[in-house]
Amino acid sequence: MIILGLDPSLSCTGWGVIRSEGSRIVHVANGQVPTDAKAPMPERLAALQAALAEVIAAHRPNRAAVEEVFLNKNPQSTLKLAQARGAVLAACGAAGLAVNEHAARLVKKAVVGTGGAEKAQVQAMLKVLLPGVKVAGADAADALAVAIADAHLAEKF
Repeated sequence: MIILGLDPSLSCTGWGVIRSEGSRIVHVANGQVPTDAKAPMPERLAALQAALAEVIAAHRPNRAAVEEVFLNKNPQSTLKLAQARGAVLAACGAAGLAVNEHAARLVKKAVVGTGGAEKAQVQAMLKVLLPGVKVAGADAADALAVAIADAHLAEKF
């Protein structure tokens, strides 16, 4: 099973692809898709969707996973996150991928063992679970965590 994990954000969306074979997890690829903050919103969303379509075409995952939306204190930030998430889901939908959604606390619990884990703890655990892997950045690390969590959690559904 090849799983595409996604960490949607308008400024930089992380993605990570893993292969899950039973309890074994193997890194396939990871990266980040930044958008130009000065570009108009429709352009940014189209660029995000197109870049993810290329990732999907290149790696041919069986399914995708994203974190559920959380509310920010700033409503504008929440709206931008939702728009980026829409572009991510559209790219997955256009490719015919099923998408599982997981709460951030559940992702952290599945990867680290506690839902209150800090980002540094998640990144440290990724080094244990995927030894020697070069992670493209924090957003890619989050996406890999989502993919790993999905590999563990999907078995329970």
